[in-house]
Order: sequence, then C-alpha cells, then structure tokens
Amino acid sequence: MFDTVTHQTLQLSYTPAVAKEAAPLYDKVKRVVSELDWATHAPYILEINRLKKQMGAVVLAHNYMTPEIFHCVSDFSGDSLQLAQQAARTDAKLIVQAGVHFMAETSKILSPEKTVLIPDLKAGCSLAASITAADVRLLRQKFPGVPIVTYVNTSAEVKAESDICCTSSNALKIVESLESDTVLMIPDQYLARNIAKQTKKKILTWQGACEVHERFTANDIIKFRKAYPGALVLAHPECPPEVCAEADFSGSTKAMADFVIGKQPKKVVLITECSMSDNISASNPNIEFLRPCNLCPHMKRISLPKILNSLLTMTHEVTVDLGVAARAKAAVDRMLEASK
Repeated sequence: MFDTVTHQTLQLSYTPAVAKEAAPLYDKVKRVVSELDWATHAPYILEINRLKKQMGAVVLAHNYMTPEIFHCVSDFSGDSLQLAQQAARTDAKLIVQAGVHFMAETSKILSPEKTVLIPDLKAGCSLAASITAADVRLLRQKFPGVPIVTYVNTSAEVKAESDICCTSSNALKIVESLESDTVLMIPDQYLARNIAKQTKKKILTWQGACEVHERFTANDIIKFRKAYPGALVLAHPECPPEVCAEADFSGSTKAMADFVIGKQPKKVVLITECSMSDNISASNPNIEFLRPCNLCPHMKRISLPKILNSLLTMTHEVTVDLGVAARAKAAVDRMLEASK
C-alpha cells in the first residue's frame, strides 16, 4: 500500500548541501534550537519530509513535542482532539502520531480507514493509565444513573464505556449540557475539581492525575511572581485548583497559546510541559518565556529518529477493536455535538 525505503539507502550526514536545504526550516526554530543540535536534527528532518511526500503521509504533532518536530516535520499541530480532527479531514491515508498512545487511538477512532502509526509504543500517559474500562463499569454500578464524562486523555476502551467525552477547553460546557444535577468526571481529579468551582452541579471525581501538572504548587507561582515582577502566569487545568487559582489565566494548551499570541505579554510563565514554551517562543520573538516547566517523559519518547524509523518500517501500527471504536466514537461525537 505504501512505498518504503530501507535504512541502507539513507545518508544522514550534515553536509553543506543539507545545511543549505534545511536553512529555511532552521529559521523557524533558531531561537530555541542551538546550531550544534540543528546539525544533528537537520538530516533527519529533510529525510522525514522527503519520505512523507513519497509515501503520502502526514505527521501530527502535539503541543508538547520538541520544536524540531513541532515546527519542522509536522503537517498539523495542536492539542489531542485537534490532531484527531485534522487526521479525519486530511486526504492522507498514512498518519504518524507524534504524541502519546491515546492520541493515536483517537485518530484511529475518527479515521478507521487510515493507517495510524506511533513511533514508540511506550509513549503512554499517567492519566490515561489511571483508569480502565472495568473501573468505569464498576463506577456505573456504584453511581447508577449518573452520567459519566470522560476526558479525551483516556484509552479507547474507557471512552467506549462513557456517556460523553470532554476536553480541558470544553469540559464546563459539556457538564452544563447534561440534565443531571450530579456528574461523574473521570479520570483527572484536578480538572474535575477545577470545573466543580465553576458549576452548581455536584461533580464526582476519580483519583487520576497528570504526572507533569500535579507536581506544580501554588508556592511555585508565588516564588516566580517575586522573582519576575509583571510576568503573566498561565496554568493548565490539569494542575491542582490552588495552582489555577494563583495563576492569571487557566486554560487548555490551545487556549494558553491563543492567549499568549493574542496578548503578546512581555514576560510569561506557562505552568505546563516544557516544550509548550519553546514552540510558542520560536515564532514570538518579542515575548520572554520563563520556564518553571516539567518534562513529560512519555512525550519525550517521540524523537526525529523514531519518526523516521516509523516511516521506514511502518511501525508501530495502532489498531482499535471495531466494536470499541464505534462506542468510543459515539462518546466523542456527543461531545462535538454538545460543543457547537
């Protein structure tokens, strides 16, 4: 179905010709990628882009990918749901997910006829791993009649057991769209608690959390305000409520990016994964980004060599049981309809 190329045909050296060809791409990231690192990245970037064209493939890059991936090899970038929607819209039949496993699953759910690859099968998610489909079935037994709102940062099996999905940006709207006075929000306890502050509905939670965002504290923000007077602080709603309360703005990765690009503050602190700051900074030279960030070890499993290997070897293909996919898609579709 797809043309492939063997490793032996590749000459991945940083030659003067490679440097010249890659120069326009380096202009996009030179503020955040050193010349020394670029010498390593450039041959991979050119080869990946050549192979994508040859194979009719696209790369979807989450906001937490490193700049050389986000700006130089991705065809679409954004948050997890944005990427899945772009996957469904593109004519490309081969999709490489530069993100974590649940994102690749969601792309497959919305594009069942397409081949979806993830460069590293171990690129998981602590939040998605915190709950299983069996857990959701037990919750239904414990709270009969209570609608279950499931964060998109979950496995296909968990989505399939849910009534409706939500994102960090539309969670409040989804909760308010339900007739029940009580709602079960899974699996992120902090997103649920942050939403509970904005609604009169009773929110039941699950003890899941993102290992990146739960490490931040309100004291971190207080210290940064003292060290950098006048800096705007933006926090992701996967952070504990006291962190979001201390911030100037709380929103999804897309909302944070839109806020920063639209407001153009002189100094900004993003309370989220490290690469988010780098990716916005690359194209916003007038903004100083202060970085009290945490690295996601799962996102950082995705690299240029692994993306190239994924294209060369057609690995690792992500599949979802058709029955599970249909039920998971129904929960996603209900969210999209309620979000209009």
